[in-house]
Amino acid sequence: MPIRPSQTPEDAAARWAEVRAQVGSRVRTLRTAAGLTQEALALESGLSRNQLIELEHGRRGLLFERLPDLAAVLDCEVADFFRDG
Repeated sequence: MPIRPSQTPEDAAARWAEVRAQVGSRVRTLRTAAGLTQEALALESGLSRNQLIELEHGRRGLLFERLPDLAAVLDCEVADFFRDG
């Protein structure tokens, strides 16, 4: 397992960036469909607004343990974050 970003293979880094973008886009889509602001979702899920903004823009990932917190507020399954549409 790489310790430093410079040790991460380029193909893995690209794949991770793609997943972050996909999950962030789905979170944004589900949030707006639920009629929630970023601040409301952040408060209800226990994330900071800055974490949520970074997540929605695909610039940051989350610990997988936090995904159920978001799913509970958005009334969806964790798997929905990884589905298209």
